[in-house]
Amino acid sequence: MTRRELDLQTDIPHSARIYDYLLGGKDNYPADRAAAGNIVADWPNLPVSMRANRKFMARMVHHLAAERGIRQFLDIGTGLPTSPNLHEVVQGVAPESRIVYVDNDPIVLVHARALLTSSREGRTGYLDADFRNPDAILESDQLREYLDLSQPVALSLIAILHFIIDDAEVRRIIDHLMAPLAPGSVLALSTTTLDNNPEVVAAGVAAYNAHGIPTVARTKPEVETFFNGLEILDPGVVPVHRWHPDEESSRLDDPQVTIHGGIAVKN
Repeated sequence: MTRRELDLQTDIPHSARIYDYLLGGKDNYPADRAAAGNIVADWPNLPVSMRANRKFMARMVHHLAAERGIRQFLDIGTGLPTSPNLHEVVQGVAPESRIVYVDNDPIVLVHARALLTSSREGRTGYLDADFRNPDAILESDQLREYLDLSQPVALSLIAILHFIIDDAEVRRIIDHLMAPLAPGSVLALSTTTLDNNPEVVAAGVAAYNAHGIPTVARTKPEVETFFNGLEILDPGVVPVHRWHPDEESSRLDDPQVTIHGGIAVKN
């Protein structure tokens, strides 16, 4: 498909392209850059949070592959390819690992080939589907081709849940996605929090909403409810730079990072 056929609506700001711009990427347009400038004026530490979140993703999937032996990953809300991508980290630990990326953003679909590189021993696939329709994901022939749901799977929901306003809807979707996964499967997520810098985050969330991107920030107890029925693993739900931090992450102050993250296992 061509960009014209997909109608990327480049005159309307999009969350994935704003994220790309603030991470230093090139797959964004004037509307995205203008919106990013307005949002960062209210939320000056947002780029720091986004970079910390990206590093959390890499540490988290490395941990799951190296320490828990997970070899299958379902990453929903993938966003634009930004190295290191999830499969690069995971297959660097275990080349035989299999990854399915899921997104419904046309511009991500355009760039999906960058996500489909794989080690010779493993496989990566891309599924054009919406997180809000878990049946379309779980019933996909492509998902079943790549992943064996009788074996543990890591369900990765990184920086997507704050774009769904209704907590009950989030819990319903997560429960639906986790239900067919084997014991030993893991839910990993990150989402915007009010806890570390509430006034700044509230202003930034309002700016996102003003640009037509529905967004919500949650408290730690609210985020913890998304893990109901699962065993939350150490260190619990924490700011992403505090989750098994590396040297660079440990130097960040809490008010700089306004995203909570955590993982939990299905027993």
